[in-house]
Amino acid sequence: AVSYRRIEGIPGEWGTAVSVQTMVFGNMGDSSSTGVGFTCNPGTGENAFFGEFLENAQGEDVVAGIRTPHPINESSRNEQSKNLKSLEQLMPAAYKELAAIRAKLEKHYHDMLDIEFTIENGRLWMLQCRVGKRNGLAAVRMALDMQKEKLATREEAVMRVTPEQLDELLHPILDPKVELGTKPLGKGLPAGPGGAVGMIVFTAEEAVKWKKDGKNVILVREETNPEDVEGMRAAEAILTARGGMTSHAALVARGWGKCCVVGCADVKIDLKARTLHLGGATLKEGDWISLNGSRGFIYSGKMPLVEPGGTTMQMLGDFLKSCNSIRALKVWTNADTPADSLQARTYGAEGIGLFRIEHMFYGKGSDAALFQLRKMIMSKDLAERKAALNDLFPYMKSDLKATFKVMEGMHVTVRLMDPPLHEFVPQQKAKLEELGRALGISFEELEARANALHESNPMMGHRGVRLGITYPEITEMQARAIFEAAAELHKEGIKVFPDIMIPVVSLENEVKHQSEIIHRVYAEVLKQKGVKVKYMVGTMIEIPRACLMAGKLAETMEFFSFGTNDLTQMTFGYSRDDSGPFLAEYIKDKDKDDNPKMKIIPVDPFQTIDQDGVGELIKITVERGRKTRKDLKIGICGEQGGEPASVEFCHKVGLTYVSCSPFRVPIAILSAAQSQIRAPRKNKA
Repeated sequence: AVSYRRIEGIPGEWGTAVSVQTMVFGNMGDSSSTGVGFTCNPGTGENAFFGEFLENAQGEDVVAGIRTPHPINESSRNEQSKNLKSLEQLMPAAYKELAAIRAKLEKHYHDMLDIEFTIENGRLWMLQCRVGKRNGLAAVRMALDMQKEKLATREEAVMRVTPEQLDELLHPILDPKVELGTKPLGKGLPAGPGGAVGMIVFTAEEAVKWKKDGKNVILVREETNPEDVEGMRAAEAILTARGGMTSHAALVARGWGKCCVVGCADVKIDLKARTLHLGGATLKEGDWISLNGSRGFIYSGKMPLVEPGGTTMQMLGDFLKSCNSIRALKVWTNADTPADSLQARTYGAEGIGLFRIEHMFYGKGSDAALFQLRKMIMSKDLAERKAALNDLFPYMKSDLKATFKVMEGMHVTVRLMDPPLHEFVPQQKAKLEELGRALGISFEELEARANALHESNPMMGHRGVRLGITYPEITEMQARAIFEAAAELHKEGIKVFPDIMIPVVSLENEVKHQSEIIHRVYAEVLKQKGVKVKYMVGTMIEIPRACLMAGKLAETMEFFSFGTNDLTQMTFGYSRDDSGPFLAEYIKDKDKDDNPKMKIIPVDPFQTIDQDGVGELIKITVERGRKTRKDLKIGICGEQGGEPASVEFCHKVGLTYVSCSPFRVPIAILSAAQSQIRAPRKNKA
């Protein structure tokens, strides 16, 4: 219970509610039974009464998964219970009464309910009902169906789906093409969505341990119980030999949206030998298996995972349309490639809030551009540097053009070069020698130039706007690449709206200096190309001093974007790269012996905006910036831009948009819509 509360974010000080009620008995003979039902199918969301029961048994027997439960009706049948008689067949009068109560409850609560019942000597007793746990697919389907059937308003339907449930729809599945040609070892009940691949472990403790070591694991058990919850959370998926669709493993996994296959009776576990026997194969602890949690299949080995498509994506699209019609906060994306941009646009992103221009020098196909950049970095004088920049220019323009094209009709926020130059210097001797030959200098001289770039604290060193001021020709080349790429696309009938963002700013004169260069270059490109490009110049707010100077900065800047990763670093004085070990201790409320200890900080501030500190700086920035420039566009482009609590904070303080990685865009859209429902704001930013 303690672990479950922690995982679900339920405060320990809330206490535990206890209901005391008169007992009725489902183990009084063949005319008695006990069961669990759902007013809709919790695994698929289909509008069909679903449930399981056991004759002559008590409720714990159903949940424990020790005996194979019977279906309550035909729609509840599965591979395991296909030959067992249903409640509808064995006790038709009791089933008819139960089905009528199901309809009445759902009509009253306007939601899918989990109901528990007992039949004592032929008489039906309802024990309890509560909002039923469901996976992401079921949650979205139910929300859409209830809205369509007028059982829920658009707003109620949107509030029925949690960000975590929506995230499940984006989870990978086993590659259907590979799965089609692969024979499964066995089949159980499909209790949790999606696909999963991992190494076999047989205990919850091992699952936690292996996960900490960076290994993906699948927890294999006879059946699970509440003591296994930490291991279940750590595992990629859960496989049990016993239990039905209402067993402990199924209920917990479904609530988390975790891949799960239960009740595979052919699974034989030898805990002493640490082996699993299934389908004629013997698998050891540490061997790889793959699960299809949507169909219940178990495969040997490591199968490839792919993103979901088809009906799932259609439902996601329909649900996001409802969210989009409600939210006030815009949702943009952080993207560095055309592929990322297209993915985000598919999910509903309305623009790019962070295009890191230097990312063109990383990854596949970047060698030629990176070589030209290195030549520029190692140049000894202005003439040499300008020559290298001229060689680099076509690569940069081409890269920008590709992303602009994908984002036709939308804003693309291009952040000028941010990292310190030494990050791009090659470490391998062969690469340095090649660079020396291109520059016509000796290895020793090149090494001396590289050493001169070294900084003791590069995060606060010669980077961002400081590069543009010491080497204005670097800013000039980037601005020219942006404007020429946009102008050439305009001539092709493809409109784009570049927003140029200056990073690591702390002084008013820094943005004045850089914006003058940008506006001058635009005038030159306009004269050369004869095409007007609508653009804006803004700054990234990532240094506390910039927050305090927001009013002054807004005199020159047309938009602000909070770089919350660096702003958090500088506000707390924590290094994002090195704070992991002590931050983990700060967040814990138990010591290594599981004794209570003081929690220093409630959440990781690099994952969720620290509203008391960083949040106050954001509020000051918004207030002072808009006092100077009423129409100032303000966004956030740190990874917190896709985290639900942070999105709600951004909505409340009046930001124009949040920007996050492509796969967090749907989560941000839902969070923005739910924030508007909870705390409506008039302006649509």
